[in-house]
Amino acid sequence: MSQNRSVRAAVFTAGSWGTAVGKILGDAGTDVVMYARRSEIADGVNQRHRNPGYFPDVVLPASLTATTDPAAALDGADHVVLSIPAQSLRDSLAAWAPHIPDDAVIVSLMKGIETDTGLRASQVITKVTGVPADRIAVLSGPNLAREIMEGRPAAATIACPDEDIARRFQKACHTSYFRPYTSTDVIGCELGGAVKNVIALAVGIAAGMGLGDNATAMLITRGLAETSRLAVRMGAHPETPAGLAGLGDLVATCSSPLSRNRTFGTRLGQGTTVAEATAATRRTTEGVKSATAILELAHAHGVEMPITEVMAALLHEKISLDEAAATLMQRPPKPER
Repeated sequence: MSQNRSVRAAVFTAGSWGTAVGKILGDAGTDVVMYARRSEIADGVNQRHRNPGYFPDVVLPASLTATTDPAAALDGADHVVLSIPAQSLRDSLAAWAPHIPDDAVIVSLMKGIETDTGLRASQVITKVTGVPADRIAVLSGPNLAREIMEGRPAAATIACPDEDIARRFQKACHTSYFRPYTSTDVIGCELGGAVKNVIALAVGIAAGMGLGDNATAMLITRGLAETSRLAVRMGAHPETPAGLAGLGDLVATCSSPLSRNRTFGTRLGQGTTVAEATAATRRTTEGVKSATAILELAHAHGVEMPITEVMAALLHEKISLDEAAATLMQRPPKPER
C-alpha cells in the first residue's frame, strides 16, 4: 500500500452484516466501497448515505460508497471483506477473484461450513483464489448487526496465521464502539462461528416449546462443550472456544431475539415447519444450511455432538420436536468432563 493514500476496503456484499462491518471500517477511518447486487441499494448508499434494504434509519459514514461493479469495488483494495452466505461463496468468489489485487488481504465474515465439501470459508477462499492461508483472516465474535449499526459496544476476534496481517486489519476496524482482538487460531474462530448457529437453533426451539431458562442454559453449556471437542480435535487452540469467537458469539446468538438462528428455532418450536420458517425468515440462516456438514465433520473426526446430531435430524424431518427433546434428555448420564 502506498504511504500517500488511506487504507481501502472492499466489502462484498451490502447485506446486513456487510453493511455493519462497512460502517465500522468507515468510522475507523478506512475508505470503504461496498459491492451491492441491486442498484437501488448502491444508489441509497451513494445519494443518501443509507442502505434502504437493511438499515434505512441509519446514516452511514461519508467515506463509505457503493457500486454494482465488482471490479470497481476491488480496484486498489487493501482488504477484501467477504460477507455472503457460506453456500454461495465458491461460485460468487470465482467470478470476483480475477479482480482481487495481488497483495490484498481477504477477510472472511462467514459463519458456515460448505455442505458439499465440509470446508471452512477460509479453505474455500484459498482453493478458489489461490491466495495463501497466511493472507486470509477471519473476523468473528458476538456481533449483532443491528446493535453495531446503533453504535453499541462490541468486540470481536480477528484471526490470521500471520499476526502482522491480523494487526493491520485490527487497526483498520478499531473504533470507539468496536474493539477487535487478534489471534492466530483461524480454525477455532471459524468453527466457533459455525457451530454456535446450530446450537442457537436448538435454544430457539426450546424457547418456542416453553421449556424454560434451565433448558436454555443447559443447551448453551453443552453446546459449548460440543464446539470445544470438535475444534480442538481439528487443531484449534483449547482456549479459543472460551473466547469472543466461541462462548461470546454463542451467548449472543442464543440469547438475542435479533439472532436469525434463534428466531428460526423459535418458529420451529412453536410448530412451524422448516419450509414455513425458511419462508418467514427470508434471509440466510446459516445453522440450517451447515448442521449436516458440521455433523459429518464430527463423524470424520470421531467427535460426539449430540445437539448437532439431533438438530440435523430435526431439520431433515427425520424426527419430531418431541422426539428431539426426548433424545437429548435420554442420553446416558456420564461425568461432565
